[in-house]
Amino acid sequence: MNTKPLILDDQNFDAVIQGTTQPILIDFYADWCGPCKTIAPTIDQLAAEFDGRAVVAKINVDDAPLLASRFGVRSIPTLLIVQNGEVAEQIIGLTTKRMLTGKLESLITASAAVAR
Repeated sequence: MNTKPLILDDQNFDAVIQGTTQPILIDFYADWCGPCKTIAPTIDQLAAEFDGRAVVAKINVDDAPLLASRFGVRSIPTLLIVQNGEVAEQIIGLTTKRMLTGKLESLITASAAVAR
């Protein structure tokens, strides 16, 4: 049971996300970023609420510059929703918990329908 976001970096990213069929919400952030601090509690809540149905992860751009570059992150916070190794959604800047919940729920529902 993982009720906190996973902390990913350049070293563990591929190993962690490889082979997961669940949607992955990734929060690219930095400790010095005000808007990142604002959305952090929402990311923590989503990690708890989607435990077992989606992966919620955080990547500190200062600690993982290669990942930030790989995903074209130019401003933070940048939120990516990855499904089957592909970026399904990219949200730059602050957003609402309701919007993120809706996007995750729709991907979970769609992947469940495909699995049947």
